[in-house]
Amino acid sequence: MDQQRPDEDDAPRGPGIGLVLEDETSAFRRDRLLASLTLISGLGLAVALPFALQAGAEFFLPVTAALVIAIALVPLLEWLERRRIPSTLAAFLCVVLFIGIANIAVAAIVFPAMQWFELLPERVDRLRATFAPVLDVYTNLERFIDNVVHRFAHSSPGAPQAVRVETPNSLLQIVATSAPVAAIQMFFALLVIFFFLAGWTRMRKRAITTRASFDGAMTTARVIQRMVDATSAYLGTITMVNIGMGLVVALVLWLIGMPTPLMWGGIAAVLNYIPYLGPIASALLLALGGLMTFRDLGYALLPAICFIGVHLVESNLVTPAVVGRRLTINPLLILLSLSFWAWVWGTTGALLAVPLLIIGRTVLDAAGKPDIAGFLFEEGTLIHEHHDEARPPTK
Repeated sequence: MDQQRPDEDDAPRGPGIGLVLEDETSAFRRDRLLASLTLISGLGLAVALPFALQAGAEFFLPVTAALVIAIALVPLLEWLERRRIPSTLAAFLCVVLFIGIANIAVAAIVFPAMQWFELLPERVDRLRATFAPVLDVYTNLERFIDNVVHRFAHSSPGAPQAVRVETPNSLLQIVATSAPVAAIQMFFALLVIFFFLAGWTRMRKRAITTRASFDGAMTTARVIQRMVDATSAYLGTITMVNIGMGLVVALVLWLIGMPTPLMWGGIAAVLNYIPYLGPIASALLLALGGLMTFRDLGYALLPAICFIGVHLVESNLVTPAVVGRRLTINPLLILLSLSFWAWVWGTTGALLAVPLLIIGRTVLDAAGKPDIAGFLFEEGTLIHEHHDEARPPTK
C-alpha cells in the first residue's frame, strides 16, 4: 500500500535547521540595527561638523591650511630626498622656500595696499565727482526712502532702545589686537608643515606596512599616491597659471598708467584661486582703484575691463590647455565646496575649497564609498554576504 509523501512545508524540521534560521534572523536584525545606528551617527556628525569647525577655527583653520600646503610640497620633498638629502633638511628647505614665496607676495601686495587704504579718505571727493552723473539718477529715490524711514521712525510707538557697539577707533588698534593671534597661528602652521614633511616618508611607510593584507597595503599606497599627485598637480598648475595671469595683468595696467600695477596683478593672481567669485572680486577692486585714480568714468573702468579680457583668455584657453581633463572637476561640486568652506572659514576657507574637494574626492574614489544606506534598506553587500554565510549547505 502506497504511503502518501508529506509536502516539504509540512515535514518536521530538525532542531539544527531551526537554530540556524533563528540565528540568521537574529543576526540580520542585529546588522540592521547597527546599520541604522551608524547611519544616524553619520548624519549627526555631518550636521555637527561644520559648527565644530567654525567654532574651533583658531585651531582647525591653520592645521588644515598647513596640511594642504604640506601635501602640495611633498613632490619637492621627495625630489630632494632622491638627491640624498636627509628628510629633516629637505623639509626645512621646503619650508624656507614657502616662506620666501610668501614674503615676496606680502611685499608685492600688502604694503602697496596699505598705501591705497591711506589714500582712500583723500579720494572720496574724486569718487563722488566721477560718479556724479550716475548718482543724480538715484537722488530722488534716496530722498523718498529717507522720508519713509523718517516718518516710520516717528510714528512707531515707544522709543527704540539704543545699542552701543564698541568698534576699534583706528587701524592700529585692529592690528594690535589681531596681529599676535595671527602670528601665533602662522608659526603653528609652519611647525605643522615642517614636522609633516620631516616625517612624511616614515608615516607613508608605516601606513603601508601595517596593513594586514597585500591588497590593503596596495590600496593604501594607491590612495596616498593619488592624493598627493592630484593635490600637488592642481596647486602647482594653478599657481603657475595665476602667476602668469598676474604678470600679464600687471603689464597691461602699467601700460594704461595704473599706479602699483604689480600689486593689482598679485591681487588678481591670489583671488584667482577662488573659482567664480575671485575674478568678480578682482574686477570690482580694479574698478574701485580706477575710480580712485582717474577722473573720467570711462577711463576709470578701463583697468577692470582689461582684467576681464585677460581672465576670459586665461579661463577659456590657457587653463583648459594646461590643466586638461585630468583635473576637471564638476562645477556643481566646486560651488558646493566653495559655499561650504567660505561659510565655515570665510575667505581662507574659499581659498582651500578646491584643494580640500580634490583630496576628499581622491580618497573616496580610491578607497571606495561605504554602502550604509543600501545595507540599511536590504540592498547592501553585507546582507547578501550574511545570507550566503548563514544559509545551511545544500546537498
